[in-house]
Amino acid sequence: MRSQGQAAWELLLPAVGAPARRRGRALQEALREAVRSGRLAAGTRLPSTRALAADLGVSRGLVTEAYEQLTAEGYLRSDRGAGTWVGGAARAAVPGVRDPAAGAPGVRVDFRPGTPDLSLFPRSAWAAAQRSVLARLPHRALGYPDPRGLPELRGALAALLARRRGVVADPERLVVCSGVAQASTLLGFVLGARGLRRVGIEDPGSPEHGRLFASTGLETVRLPLDEEGLRPGPLADSGVRAVVVTPSHQFPSGISWSAERRAALLDWARAVDGYVLEDDYDGDFRYDRAPVGALQGLDPERVAYTGSVSKSLAPGLRLGWMLVPEALLDETVERKRTMDLGNPVLDQAVLAEFVTRGAYDRQLRRCQRAYRERRDALLAALAEHLPGTRVSGIAAGLHVIARVPARFGPRERFLARAAEAGVALRTLEEYGTAGPADEDVRLVIGYAHLTPSAIDTGIGLVAEGRGRG
Repeated sequence: MRSQGQAAWELLLPAVGAPARRRGRALQEALREAVRSGRLAAGTRLPSTRALAADLGVSRGLVTEAYEQLTAEGYLRSDRGAGTWVGGAARAAVPGVRDPAAGAPGVRVDFRPGTPDLSLFPRSAWAAAQRSVLARLPHRALGYPDPRGLPELRGALAALLARRRGVVADPERLVVCSGVAQASTLLGFVLGARGLRRVGIEDPGSPEHGRLFASTGLETVRLPLDEEGLRPGPLADSGVRAVVVTPSHQFPSGISWSAERRAALLDWARAVDGYVLEDDYDGDFRYDRAPVGALQGLDPERVAYTGSVSKSLAPGLRLGWMLVPEALLDETVERKRTMDLGNPVLDQAVLAEFVTRGAYDRQLRRCQRAYRERRDALLAALAEHLPGTRVSGIAAGLHVIARVPARFGPRERFLARAAEAGVALRTLEEYGTAGPADEDVRLVIGYAHLTPSAIDTGIGLVAEGRGRG
């Protein structure tokens, strides 16, 4: 056994300087941290309470209380008549973990897709909705909520989605979730409990879909797309009975599924007694015409419809929704209950207020104007700095597919030059399994979070490097 090691009073002396009313707590915190960090190693015998109190110049009662508290927590152990020792249960935290929200070092312009402009968050309108909610929300509403969500929010969202997205929106079948990610996870658990072992995902498609369903124990099967949507042959041959799709604005290709492919998908779901998860991640943002209505409106008993406020307000709110087929509703609600007992009531009430007073519609119009302007700025920058670049997909959403001619390549050198210039890019190949048949560079360019001047600067930096190397 070690005998006191570094003198305990030296490590605890700074705590003595705390105000009298906090001195006991400060002493406990300092002793706890000394053990946790290893400065007082496991097996070290501590001074008696009388001796340590004398060294520190505090009452013996404070030291006795600190020893007793940390012994109860497991940091120390006490053998009657044999003194107090540092226990072996505590371990130090692993240092050096980088904040995952921090930007990549050296990036001047980040064109990676998926991020809205967080500066557009309507702080004043949201604060007004919060004040209104706090003034009128009854005390009983602050209890454990209905796992499906606050009734006022479900009603407000049902009306909004029916009006804007053409869904069949029964508030009783709407489940408020922590975004599309939780909706996908809920459905994965429910389908797995019903015996499904595989789910189809689009190829190319969002990598998140595969990861989310894998976390529920389901295998994912990549299903190829063409310019109209999922190809029916590979879907039929796959043997899956559930698929995840983004038909209104496919991510990342940017296409809108044709009416024939929508109908074919629903015919398949009925034939195999299967289900479709529709991820309507940016369905409100169409710039050249009214958005195509959601697939769920054609068959609400085969399509689980999901959406969120992540692109319209902010992903950090963690608020989304799922309209659930009747056959899956009870299992989904029970899974939601056991997962988290429901979303925070105050946040739900504020969103309900925000929607019903028309502020959400105004926010969508504001974002749509800004994002259309930025898309136009991106197209102009590509035409000026990388002439001959072709943009595909519909005029919608928060990203474009840009096909940069091979003369600006080769591909690897083009991407390396962009990185050297401080421009972060994603290629279409990063989202699927099929490689290109030519040397053109296919980029998935996100623009919503960038100002028009930043967009022009970023594309200019890419172009300036094309002659180097």
